[in-house]
Amino acid sequence: MPVTNLPYDRRLNGRAKELRHEMTPQERKLWYAFLRDYPIKIYKQRVIEFFIVDFYCAEAKLAIELDGSQHYTEQGKCYDKERTAMIEAYGVQVLRFSNREVDSNLAGVCQTIAQTIHTRLTSMPPAQE
Repeated sequence: MPVTNLPYDRRLNGRAKELRHEMTPQERKLWYAFLRDYPIKIYKQRVIEFFIVDFYCAEAKLAIELDGSQHYTEQGKCYDKERTAMIEAYGVQVLRFSNREVDSNLAGVCQTIAQTIHTRLTSMPPAQE
């Protein structure tokens, strides 16, 4: 059983729940076309530390982020860099895709996610009980 209890700010749980119901078109597309039925559990809008990641696979310790235009401003890039570093400090890999990639190359995005999960699962040491 994977460890799912990464540190989180429980005050963000309400906002994460709202975001699950208000997915962007690209999040909805990726969720319903691929992630929802993936053979390993993937969560929508998961709180890690002080952040909400778009999708999270606890077993592979993988966060999947879909980036809209706000992520490409100087402020957005700086914020994402800090955020990624904090999340990766917990051993979680962060995969980022642009909304444009999801719209124009969904199959490639799905293939990258599946390959990354497979690689992480086969290279991670077994969980301690």
